[in-house]
Amino acid sequence: MKLRFTKMHGLGNDFVVIDATRAPVDLSPARVKAIADRHFGVGCDQLLVVEPASRPDVDFRYRIFNADGGEVEQCGNGARCFVRFVHERGLTDKAEIRVETRSGIIAPRLRADGLVTVDMGVPELAPVKVPFVSDSDAVVQPLQVGDDTVAITAVSMGNPHAVQVVADVDAAPVAEQGAAIERHARFPARVNAGFLQVVDAHEVRLRVFERGAGETLACGTGACAAVVAGILRGLLETPVRVHTRGGELEIAWAGPGTPVRMTGPAVTVFEGEMVLA
Repeated sequence: MKLRFTKMHGLGNDFVVIDATRAPVDLSPARVKAIADRHFGVGCDQLLVVEPASRPDVDFRYRIFNADGGEVEQCGNGARCFVRFVHERGLTDKAEIRVETRSGIIAPRLRADGLVTVDMGVPELAPVKVPFVSDSDAVVQPLQVGDDTVAITAVSMGNPHAVQVVADVDAAPVAEQGAAIERHARFPARVNAGFLQVVDAHEVRLRVFERGAGETLACGTGACAAVVAGILRGLLETPVRVHTRGGELEIAWAGPGTPVRMTGPAVTVFEGEMVLA
C-alpha cells in the first residue's frame, strides 16, 4: 500500500499527518509503528489522521496514534499542526475550526501572525476522571515510585497527566522516573509524566515523558496540565510562558471550570510517499 503523508512539528514534537477525508486509511498498530520508526520508516512521535466529520456541529474528526501503535485521546501540539494542515491542503478556509477527538471537541484557530491558538477545553481534576486511583481530591498527592515518594498533581486535558514540581528540570530523572510513572498501577490508562520547574509566576520550564512515546521535545497537553497544576498549587498566575526543549508555548487558564488556551507554532517540514506492507 502506498501512503501519502505530510511531516510536521510543533516545537520539535513531530508528526506524520495523513489525509483520510476522501477515503479511509487502514492503519493497524503494526503499520503505525512502521511509519513512526525513525530508522525504517518516516519517524515521528505521533501519527495524526484527518477524517471527515461524523456529526453536523464539527468540521473534522481527528485521530491520534502514538509511536507504539496505540490510539490516544488528545495531543495539543498535534492540534496546532492539524489546523495548519487542513488550511494548507485547502480542506477549509475557516480561521477557527471545530474538531472532534476521542476526548471531546477542540477549537483550534489559525492567527494572522501564523501562530495557532487552541481552546483545549476544561481540565478534569477529579481523580476518577483522569483516571487516577485515589480516595482523596487533594491537589497534591503522594505517589510511590520505586524507593522514592514524589508529590504529583493529576490532571486530565483529555488525556492523563501527572505533574511534579522539580528544582532543576535539567537534572530531573525524566527517563527513569518518567517511565515508571507512565505505567504506574494508580494510573489505569497509563499517564504522561510532567517535570515542572517554576522560574517565576509567569514563566516555567518543562519536560514531559509521554505515554507511548517517551520524552518528547514538547508536549502541548503536558504544558496545559503543568500550568493548571502550578496555578492550583498557588505557584503560577495566568498567562504562563512554558519553555520546552523544542521552544515556547503560552498557556492561559482562568481557573476551575474554565477552558485552557494554548498558543504556539506549527510547522510543515516536507511531504512524501511511503510503501507499507
